[in-house]
Amino acid sequence: MKELMGFLKPYWKITLLAPLFMMLEVSMDLLQPVLMAQIINEGVMKGDLDTIQRTGGLMILVAFIGLIGGAGCTVFSSTASMHFAADLRKKVFDKVQSFSFQNLDMFKGGSLITRMTADIVQLQMFVMMVLRSIRSPLLTIGSVIMAFTISFKLALIFAVTIPILFIILFLLIRKAFPTYNIVQQKLDKVNTVLQENLMGIRVVKAFVRSDFENKRFGQANEDYTKNAVKAARIVSFNMPVLMLILNFSLVVILWFGAHQSWNGSLQVGDLIAFINYVTQVLFAVMMIGMMMITISRSKVSADRIQEVLHTDSNLVDDKYAAHQAIAKGEVVFDNVSFSFDGQNEVLKDISLVAKPGQTVAILGATGSGKSTMVQLIPRLYDTTSGMVMIDGTNVRNISLEHLRTSVGVVLQQSILFSGTIRDNIRYGKLNATQAEVELAAKAACAHEFIINMPEGYDTVLGQRGTNLSGGQKQRISIARALLVRPAILVLDDSTSAVDLGTESRIQKALGELLKYSTVFIIAQRISSVMEADKIIVLEDGRISAEGTHEQLLKDSEVYQEIYCSQLGKEDVVYE
Repeated sequence: MKELMGFLKPYWKITLLAPLFMMLEVSMDLLQPVLMAQIINEGVMKGDLDTIQRTGGLMILVAFIGLIGGAGCTVFSSTASMHFAADLRKKVFDKVQSFSFQNLDMFKGGSLITRMTADIVQLQMFVMMVLRSIRSPLLTIGSVIMAFTISFKLALIFAVTIPILFIILFLLIRKAFPTYNIVQQKLDKVNTVLQENLMGIRVVKAFVRSDFENKRFGQANEDYTKNAVKAARIVSFNMPVLMLILNFSLVVILWFGAHQSWNGSLQVGDLIAFINYVTQVLFAVMMIGMMMITISRSKVSADRIQEVLHTDSNLVDDKYAAHQAIAKGEVVFDNVSFSFDGQNEVLKDISLVAKPGQTVAILGATGSGKSTMVQLIPRLYDTTSGMVMIDGTNVRNISLEHLRTSVGVVLQQSILFSGTIRDNIRYGKLNATQAEVELAAKAACAHEFIINMPEGYDTVLGQRGTNLSGGQKQRISIARALLVRPAILVLDDSTSAVDLGTESRIQKALGELLKYSTVFIIAQRISSVMEADKIIVLEDGRISAEGTHEQLLKDSEVYQEIYCSQLGKEDVVYE
């Protein structure tokens, strides 16, 4: 909590004003029972109307001042807590942006959403409560002092009731704390299922799996609800037990206080004032109890937020990282191996040289490691052993910003963002001119369908580009990568949704626009890679064959099988 409270430092003025205004309100609250006792003792009991009017007017003034104090505290505490939450949310978001793919694999998407929403909101409420929490201890201390000044004997009741209250609070908090941790984990699961369902809703409907998804979400929702109810059930004992103690204390006070009043040792007004102070004390202790329960929930949220903030990316710039290391775009894999978990190797002893201007195609069965291999080039992952070098420099020794702006990547899944088509194309180059945007779109064979849309390049895309076809999304993704004119371009099965004719035109445009760039193409169709300068065949994470189309047809059985299965030319024999 101490570390997170550092986010309040920029707002120290309003953070300080909140408890000061609360002190003003508490002071006024402590005055009210004294003034009430004066009205009863000096006004009502003696029939002094002037005292009643004068003291009553003073009570109204005191109440108005207390109102100002309470309102001021609410305004300042709310403002400070909202700024705290906004800055913390931004910090967590920035931290997530720095994560590598391996870091992101540690946290589920639903969990990160929960942490940046529900957990931060919980901390926001905690901060607001803390800035107002001075009320309860001040009111408790002040009321106890005032009660002792009225009747020392009656005030001894506090010596019994207050310890009992705190023992009950301690037991409740001890029981509730682990339960709230489970509740947040179950909420993670709900958000994960929800996110997966909404992202894949078209697949769900296409395969008529709504009933299955309903059951899956229902199970996650039921688990969350069951644990949330369990936590709420534990906390629910707080109020009834504390009210029982409060009412019992009032009965005892009225019993002994009435005897003192009849004996003349305690005036009626003082007895009423004493009861008010006792009520304030017990209600303040109840608020402390609720505050402690909120703290236990906030502690869980704080731990989850700090887990993100304390997770360092395993991809960091070397202190002497080069910023101008990429000029030509020669890529060398030198005995590269890679494992996600440090045990099972996905890639094994990969050695490869891609010269500037070459087009290197990678073929292989699903799970052979094709995507993982090209993701090592821009350091989306780091090699387990061996080196990936660009222009003779290990990618670990090139600054991440320079490396990734020099390597254009079009991933398997076309990710578009809410906004216009123009905004999506120039996502990697915000200052690109319209002419540059159109040139990239033409090279990606996207210009024609864009200008035929009602708003052209100003057409607003739905979330994840839902108002475009799969092939259109792929072409816009390719245009986005081409716009930055990268020294190295990686196309990870990025033309799978376009027809062969369009794919051929795209490849021709790539040859003209990026004639000096090194291009890596992952493809499922052998017809997409026949013109490549070099074709790599991956099998079980190893390079089983390497060469041109003609060479592989002669020397590689795996390539021959792929060729025959896709093009049906089983009678063709190469010697």
